[in-house]
Amino acid sequence: MEILEQMGAEGHEQVVMVSDAGSGLRAIIAIHDTTLGPACGGTRIWPYHSEQEALSDAMRLSRAMTYKSSAADLPLGGGKGVIIADSHKDKTEALIRAYGRFVDTLGGRYLTTTDVGTTGRDLEAIKQETDYVVGLPLTSGGSGDTSIMTGLGIYMGMKACAKEVWGSDSLAGKKVAMQGFGKVATYAAHHLMKEDAKIVVTDVYEGALDRARDLGLAVVKPDDIYSQDCDIFAPCALGGVISPETIPQLTCKVVAGGANNQLLSESDGASLHTRGIIYGPDYILNSGGIINVESEVSGAYNADRAREKTERIYEIMERVIAVSKRDEIPTAKAADHLAESRLEAVRKIRRLYRSN
Repeated sequence: MEILEQMGAEGHEQVVMVSDAGSGLRAIIAIHDTTLGPACGGTRIWPYHSEQEALSDAMRLSRAMTYKSSAADLPLGGGKGVIIADSHKDKTEALIRAYGRFVDTLGGRYLTTTDVGTTGRDLEAIKQETDYVVGLPLTSGGSGDTSIMTGLGIYMGMKACAKEVWGSDSLAGKKVAMQGFGKVATYAAHHLMKEDAKIVVTDVYEGALDRARDLGLAVVKPDDIYSQDCDIFAPCALGGVISPETIPQLTCKVVAGGANNQLLSESDGASLHTRGIIYGPDYILNSGGIINVESEVSGAYNADRAREKTERIYEIMERVIAVSKRDEIPTAKAADHLAESRLEAVRKIRRLYRSN
């Protein structure tokens, strides 16, 4: 598919190709939708195999950010930046600052923050070149580590799902199988442990498993996590893990985690629905990070405000479940309807304003 054709099919407003020979920068910034406000999304540094792969990732992730911000009732649109590089070998201050200069040329249509391969220190370097950066470290006047609120949001979403399945949002005694134990999963686990939930963990990195063991959590091999006898399966690592291959192995009543794009395809959401498994759509539950960042966009960062808004993920998940039951559709589709209805309502207001 040609780029402009792909943009039109998915509703993207703008795609910017970025190159700087002096620093070696090669990047793509995708702006999906600015109906609700400036596009906001992280910058990912990844050694993509091709420019097409990088473009597809930027476009897919920017669209997800539109839906995430819309469903979370934030005044932000969806955008994403990707830098074609290995963050462990190729990342330099010159490269990061060159990227910041290109972000600045967009005049605030795109606000960048961290993602895979970027850190708070990188944001500080970008800040040297543009004001259109959020999620800075607390020491730089920003909102700090987004994984703290992301972990809280996942926990709140789990509780809303639990209430629908078991009639109570208590997670005491419930067994949660966590696939991946990075920072976000670790913060979510702390909330679960306080409520006396039982947790079993897997990860491909031994350091993450050591952290789980230090917390007294059970650890299993990666291939064994799907078939764990559990109440909640929590994908917190790679996307596409809920698939025709893995769904038959699940014994849980709830799928709720922090990974992006958990469903391999839309039909997998329908398969979970058919099996009576409640799915907490990823961009609903993991929106704590963008909520935290938005608190910085709106002015001086206020942690209490960010926490209060993140806790509303419980209510948003309740609304998703209500739409799912009312329309007899999977929760994944119900979440899309929720996000799309807000976007369309704002577009309608704008059309009426222009006509007058």
